[in-house]
Amino acid sequence: MNDLRAIDRLDTAPRFTDDDAIRLNRMFRGQDTREMLRNLIEDDLVGELATVSSFGAESAVLLHLISEVAPDLPVLFLETGKHFDETLTYRDTLITQLGLNNLRNILPEPGLIAQKDESGLRWSYDPDGCCEIRKVIPLANALAGYDATLTGRKAFQSATRANLPRFEVDSSDAQGRLKINPLIDWTADDIQAYFEEHSLPRHPLVEQGYPSIGCSPCTNKVAPGEDPRSGRWKGWDKTECGIHTPLGDDGELPPGFDPAF
Repeated sequence: MNDLRAIDRLDTAPRFTDDDAIRLNRMFRGQDTREMLRNLIEDDLVGELATVSSFGAESAVLLHLISEVAPDLPVLFLETGKHFDETLTYRDTLITQLGLNNLRNILPEPGLIAQKDESGLRWSYDPDGCCEIRKVIPLANALAGYDATLTGRKAFQSATRANLPRFEVDSSDAQGRLKINPLIDWTADDIQAYFEEHSLPRHPLVEQGYPSIGCSPCTNKVAPGEDPRSGRWKGWDKTECGIHTPLGDDGELPPGFDPAF
């Protein structure tokens, strides 16, 4: 009986704790990004791993690194139904060119869309609610079998990302997954140099003034010198779609992130 209780506790405990994240940050301090990824994957240090990619302005860098280390790694793409056509074409181009062979397009649940966004215009009056049904809920469902995810977040992108570590516990749900930010300390110059060194194709909207690219209704051009993410949800007090938003102690989104259902 005692053994059964112990097994039950293990099964229901968070996958990772803050102490685990601290240990991994110390373990890989100063290590080259490609080497870090290779060690993580080949030594199976974080369990079932996937990357979540927007196939946006800078996505090719992390995807190229992954293709060199583990081309079979699951690549999750949130197909919201609101992307620029250019993003979908770019997705297909990168997948083919980089030889990534485990793309998984994550779709919103049709019944929920019909119930909560029948007109398809929720983005115009409730962007948090639109992100919730088209990104947050689908991703939460898709991650059920994973222990950790890779992201393309970088410190220079916005003030809200400036102090993120390489490894952190994903507080956007209660499962204790690990969120890994391999490029967090890369600069804009580092990204540009990597694109040039490896002749990576750029998202076609970048040269049109879109340094950060999400769903088409909520993405605007950015003037030179502005925060690269200032074109996202322009006019709204919103900087993230919700998949990187920490939950409160009660497991709910904090004030200001609640979808207006």
